[in-house]
Amino acid sequence: MSDTHVPLRGEDEPEQLREQFRQLLRYRWLIGGGVGVGLLAGAWLGITGADSYAATTDIVLRAPTSDPFAPTLSSDKALNMGSERQTALSRKVAEEAAKRLGLAADEVDRLQHGLQVTNPPQTLVLHFSYTGSDPKEAARRANALTQSYIDLRKEQWESVQGSMLKSLQNQLNPVAKQNDELSKRLKQLPDGSAADSAYAVQANLLSRITELSSKITSLKMLDMTPGSVIRNATAPTSPDGPGLPLSLGLGGLVGVGLGLLGAWMRLVFDPAPRSAGDVARAVHGPVLGALPRGSAGALVVGRTDSRAAEEYRSIAFRLAYDERFADRRRLLVVAPRGSMESSVGVAANLAASFAETGKNVLLVEADLRTPSLSERLDVSAASRPRWSSTVEPAEGEWPGPGKLLVDAGESGAFGLVPGERVRNVPRALTSARTTRLIAEADDPDATVVVVAPPVLAYADALALVDRVDGVLIVCDPRTVHRADLVRIRELIVGAGGTVLGAVTHTDSHRREAAARRNSRRRAAKSPAVRPAARPGTRLETERHIDGDGSDTIALRTVRSGDR
Repeated sequence: MSDTHVPLRGEDEPEQLREQFRQLLRYRWLIGGGVGVGLLAGAWLGITGADSYAATTDIVLRAPTSDPFAPTLSSDKALNMGSERQTALSRKVAEEAAKRLGLAADEVDRLQHGLQVTNPPQTLVLHFSYTGSDPKEAARRANALTQSYIDLRKEQWESVQGSMLKSLQNQLNPVAKQNDELSKRLKQLPDGSAADSAYAVQANLLSRITELSSKITSLKMLDMTPGSVIRNATAPTSPDGPGLPLSLGLGGLVGVGLGLLGAWMRLVFDPAPRSAGDVARAVHGPVLGALPRGSAGALVVGRTDSRAAEEYRSIAFRLAYDERFADRRRLLVVAPRGSMESSVGVAANLAASFAETGKNVLLVEADLRTPSLSERLDVSAASRPRWSSTVEPAEGEWPGPGKLLVDAGESGAFGLVPGERVRNVPRALTSARTTRLIAEADDPDATVVVVAPPVLAYADALALVDRVDGVLIVCDPRTVHRADLVRIRELIVGAGGTVLGAVTHTDSHRREAAARRNSRRRAAKSPAVRPAARPGTRLETERHIDGDGSDTIALRTVRSGDR
């Protein structure tokens, strides 16, 4: 069969944006958590900033110079503002300020912690800011820290100046002494070549003395003031924080942003399909229907006028008008993995929907491992079917010689070939009897619906895909991964089948857990090989008791007399 499918309707950009926004709202708990964190942070900021006052001072720095008006002077080349800022934040400045303020030694760390120093870009200004609980004390400490920094830098510059003066003086003293001694010798030397040589040496000494003296004079003329205060700190009149209302507003906005970011990241890395479009793209086929929450396991067509029943009828009509299915009307219903409750429910309701349109419908339960349909439906024995009229089956062979009739209420009835536990499942599914069974749909008014175990759990469904006209995938987008759907499509196409589309459903976690428990319980209680039903007999079905909870996890068992 060719791998054709109904083209998906293109979506314009606004529709895609709306779809993405709707998908983000799936993670409301993340968005709500982000808003909550933002509001808590804003409340904390507003409360803690209510009794916080910041006093500020500004200092403009300068390099030591003898002529501050010299046109060649460039203070920004002589000063490294990053180093100056680190010096202002150093412990040495804090210790000097603590002494000036009369604070104890253990207060130095707290004094240093409350100080912030910044440098506005493209300036030689240091901005001191001290934060404290008392506005007057904050201003006093800011001024003390500023003055301590100025004193420290001046002391450092003067220390450098003193070291340089001492070095130059140490160089000058020997030269001056040598010059004095040479002057005394010149007074005793007669005129001649010796005197001329001595005068030449003296000239060199005098030049050296002049050079060193000039350097010493220049150093002594330097103004070692590191800078000047251009704004003194005054007691602030209002708290430093933005206030509780503004903090809450900012926190809420930041929280919304964080929540949306978290939801977007969760959405990006979520392996599950985010929408019906994701499911359609994964299976290369349309999503034929989306069942209401909790309605995937009950037989509702012909018994109730619920929304789920109408959805099943809509799916049946869409399949009936699909050219790939309409010719021979052979359908295989499968689930990706896990329980068969959803796929069995969809198959039974589609069979009832087709029967409602006047078709002779045969529902085939190809689950030969844990069969359960005959125990949960209102069934009765029917006439001997055509596929079993040639050769009498051996004991434990499937399909058996009998066909059951399922009462679908107002929709009529449809045939059921129940599953039987067999020793060799692949041989039973590929036997000639199974081929003749599915060939029942060759009649003009016949439709065959086959339900098989999950594709990713067993290979049973793959043995049947080349005998049907198409495969319908039933999945819960919350529990299946996109990679699983792609893998299922590849397996079906590789086995010669065609994916007609998908049906999505959403079940509660409690329902899913109960379905898994029931499936395991049936597997444990079922015998190794169960004989097929004989014509003329009616299977005793388990009577359902309303309110015991089983109607939420499986197809309800309803007798004709119970309605």
